[in-house]
Amino acid sequence: MEDSKIVDLYLARDESAITSSADKYGQKLLRIANNILDNWQTAEECENDTYFEAWKLIPPHEPRTYLFAFLAKIIRNLALDQCRKNNSLKRKAIYNQLTREMEECIPSSSDTAKEVAGNQLEETINSFLRNCSDDSRNIFVRRYYFFDSIDEITNRYGYGKSKVKVSLLRTREALRKHLEKEGYLL
Repeated sequence: MEDSKIVDLYLARDESAITSSADKYGQKLLRIANNILDNWQTAEECENDTYFEAWKLIPPHEPRTYLFAFLAKIIRNLALDQCRKNNSLKRKAIYNQLTREMEECIPSSSDTAKEVAGNQLEETINSFLRNCSDDSRNIFVRRYYFFDSIDEITNRYGYGKSKVKVSLLRTREALRKHLEKEGYLL
């Protein structure tokens, strides 16, 4: 079913919108949550919560052309919140590893002033990614947004592990330089 028709079902408050969303995107959403949580049962709970959140958010939002991205953002945030809650004293290794890698390029946001500047930082990063090659951008987003493992990325794109690792390293270095050029102190 087309995304626009699924959104119409949400707008009409037709419960089949949830079934249609799950049929079309359920496995992808579940994989995003499991990549973060490494627990299928909790990932399934996040998937269900995602449909509930979508139900609450449509309307006012009408993600007719970007339904998967809309749902992916919801499940990613739910899974990260769950990860933080489950591991408040001991962080998950993959979450820690990826956070450490990104700390090299992105300043931390520890106070309100930095939180306000977060929107500017987001736009700066998006601008940087728009100027990256498709390969570099896809690898970077799969790793740091979807939390895909190196193996999953190599399988998805047919690259060798070294190419993926080098691409990630070079993209992080380029991002760090771009942020410094834009005035961010690292």
